[in-house]
Amino acid sequence: MYRHHVQLQGETLMVEQFGIKFNKDFGNPLATTPADITQTNADGEPVIPLTQEQKYLFDKNGWLLVPGVLTESEVEEMRDFCYRLKNEPESIPSHHRSTYGGPLEKLTDHPVVVAFGNEFLASPYLASDTCYGFRMEMSFMALRSATDDPPFTFSPHNGNGMFRMPGDCHQYQCLPGQAYSGLTRVVWELNPVEKGDGGTLFITGSHKAAYTAPKVAHTQGWKFWDTYSCPAGSVIIFTEAITHSGQAWQNPDTDRVAIFNAYNSIDKRWTLSRPPQALFEEMPPKRQTLFRDAYVKGNVTGTDFNMAL
Repeated sequence: MYRHHVQLQGETLMVEQFGIKFNKDFGNPLATTPADITQTNADGEPVIPLTQEQKYLFDKNGWLLVPGVLTESEVEEMRDFCYRLKNEPESIPSHHRSTYGGPLEKLTDHPVVVAFGNEFLASPYLASDTCYGFRMEMSFMALRSATDDPPFTFSPHNGNGMFRMPGDCHQYQCLPGQAYSGLTRVVWELNPVEKGDGGTLFITGSHKAAYTAPKVAHTQGWKFWDTYSCPAGSVIIFTEAITHSGQAWQNPDTDRVAIFNAYNSIDKRWTLSRPPQALFEEMPPKRQTLFRDAYVKGNVTGTDFNMAL
């Protein structure tokens, strides 16, 4: 991003290409960058900021595919856990019997997730390298086969996120050089997905749509529905402000095994979902900050509290 600075009466005014970013206090410049917020996750793994291409594609399309994020051994362990969770839950300790638990716990603040949250969700004054600036909203599993009875129903929803009223989490807001995704979905595909198998569908760009969608958009055969193919261990991130839908799984040889996590800004809450208390207490302190209550003033942890005041 092109930037230059202008000295004005002893203050530094940060001017960005096509716009100026202001903080709330006297219009002072907001100079915090995503890299300043948090540089490791709760497991100490480094967070690699999104590339300029990834930021551009997410903003343009409303969704982003990052292929092959997980290793083969991670995928195998997580996929096995999902089948046990569905078919043999008694084989799992009770407080781990959810998609927050077991090996899936590390997905909650995977470095790719933190990188996205820092860029599109985090409040810089409620974040540091010990406290995430966004919160986790919910988690569930989609384990589908071609023989599901009844099959999953095509049910398109959302869109027009630029024009949602305040208080509606399904928002998308942007200005030159910065965007806010509101309620954001992160889908981990633990089996390979080919186009036509039944991955999530999107009407690309509809998160910014200013017009009502035509009636044909309510039919699955409309040519402007997009989807993806990816290897196992890939992640798809999309704003809930985009028009999207699930669909019936078609591949008779491979199930769909996917974890659907969601994230929100620290001041908003859409659901009451959270990990069991016993699991929460086992988590590293930094991971616990994903699940703190939704409010703003002083909503940081540890030594950060005094800094915020």
